[in-house]
Amino acid sequence: MSKAARQKSARERLAEERRRQADRQRRFRALLISLTALAVIGVVVAVFVVVQSNRNKPDGYAGPLAPQTRQADGSVVMARPGVQGPVLEVYEDFQCPACAKFEETTGDTVKRLAADGKVKVVYRPFRLFQQEPLKSNSQRAANAAACAPADKWIRFHDKVFKEQPPEGQAGFANKDLIDWAGSVGITGAGFEKCVNGGEKGSTVDAATQYAQQQRIEGTPSVRLNGKELGDTAFTAQGLEQAILAASAAPAASPSATPKKNS
Repeated sequence: MSKAARQKSARERLAEERRRQADRQRRFRALLISLTALAVIGVVVAVFVVVQSNRNKPDGYAGPLAPQTRQADGSVVMARPGVQGPVLEVYEDFQCPACAKFEETTGDTVKRLAADGKVKVVYRPFRLFQQEPLKSNSQRAANAAACAPADKWIRFHDKVFKEQPPEGQAGFANKDLIDWAGSVGITGAGFEKCVNGGEKGSTVDAATQYAQQQRIEGTPSVRLNGKELGDTAFTAQGLEQAILAASAAPAASPSATPKKNS
């Protein structure tokens, strides 16, 4: 091979090596970009998870509660004296798993805002389920809640939700309801008689009829000044923001200016 041919061959080999090197660099850069993108996505996902977790995390309020009063229609109002709005109405069935989750997630926030005079809360427990054993479970729990004295009502309400039986199984036996009431300071023969005798059954029936009149088809149903909140109600942050932004107009229901039940 002549000198010129050898030089040409060397140049070609060098050029080929440079092309291969350039290809390797391009592949490396592409890999680096992909890894960087994946890392960014991972960070974004992690931040989203943390934010959502914080949004759904109970705020841990353990301070004093606003006074609770039972109304003539069987609902229970939790509000500081003189607070007329915004009005938050909570329709619940004690057997409803989503209601238990709602209370777990937002219950502390609702209590804190009521104690601070930021909202008037109207609890409207009723019997949503119509099939057994859920219907009887709901009836017994709502009856016991109606038997509970107003000043200890919210504590009993919370305890019943925490002890909720699995959906589809019999539960909320009267004996258990009486025991749970005792754990929050509700005792006495009068309460036991009321629970065992189902003495507030008509109150539960009336509350159920009222919920049907209000076109409540699922629970929890949360209304702020008479308007359905929807998904906003299911995070503590979203619910608090909605309440603080709401006007103090009374809710579009008889509970806006109820009479106390003696």
